[in-house]
Amino acid sequence: MIPVDRLNHLALFYRDQREYLAYVGDFVLKGLAKDEPALIAVPREQARLLRSGLGQGDERVTYLDMTEMGRNPARIIPEMRTFLDGQGHQQVRIVSEAIWLGRSAAELCEAIRHEALINLAFAASPVRILCPYSAELAHTVIRDAGHTHPAIVQDGQTTASLDYAGQGSIPPHCEAALPAPPAHAEQASYRTGLRALRTLVARHADRCGLSADRTASLVLAVGEIAANTLRHTADGGTLQVWQAAGELLCQVQDQGWITDPLAGRRRRPAFESGHGLWVVNQVCDLVEMRSGKGGTTIRLHMRLA
Repeated sequence: MIPVDRLNHLALFYRDQREYLAYVGDFVLKGLAKDEPALIAVPREQARLLRSGLGQGDERVTYLDMTEMGRNPARIIPEMRTFLDGQGHQQVRIVSEAIWLGRSAAELCEAIRHEALINLAFAASPVRILCPYSAELAHTVIRDAGHTHPAIVQDGQTTASLDYAGQGSIPPHCEAALPAPPAHAEQASYRTGLRALRTLVARHADRCGLSADRTASLVLAVGEIAANTLRHTADGGTLQVWQAAGELLCQVQDQGWITDPLAGRRRRPAFESGHGLWVVNQVCDLVEMRSGKGGTTIRLHMRLA
């Protein structure tokens, strides 16, 4: 009987590619020596480095392109869960590099949220997760890694993180209210039907040159969120749409309160209801959500290029 351990969640601080390959490679190889399958979800350049260093012949190692799969960080936990569940009750190892140079401020906040939620989503799971962080990242990002990881690896030494804030605790700055939409954002309120909202989103998408497929995805996402408003609240909601910095953004606000921090990050069986936020996370490039007693704000990002 293979022993089942609980989550071990580590932040690795590395200075260069040599350190990266040495520490990540050692983490994976130690697992393979114990017959522990590995999922490596890292940006493309890092994947090439690891494939070269580890070799490509071991079927126990699965690679995922984090720059594509993890563009919206809310997609990462479901992929981890799929891999973990596919191994039965066997101990596994995951390398997950969700934060890299070039991430926007909004993406960083959602990636930091993802790191915090790992501790909640896999609390009792037989998995060791290593999250590499480049020393070139901003000091605030490195500080947040200590907040979201129970242990850190630096200079070859593993120590408990003195800044770890507990299971599911998200750094306060990533829970702060989103910046207000610009004054030129077009706005529409809704209390019953959703046709006007879909028309508004489609019109903006066409004006911005968004492809037909991605326009359909964005219209679907807005419709799913607005439908939840009508299903769970009595006061209706508000949609705002605008273009900024190579993106089309849609923001939906209502008086509901989403209490599950993992909402939209769990795959539900097809026969169950509650797929709305899951669908939204799958089709949008980034989803920001703030929810509390005062209501819920969900902001959807679609890149135009």
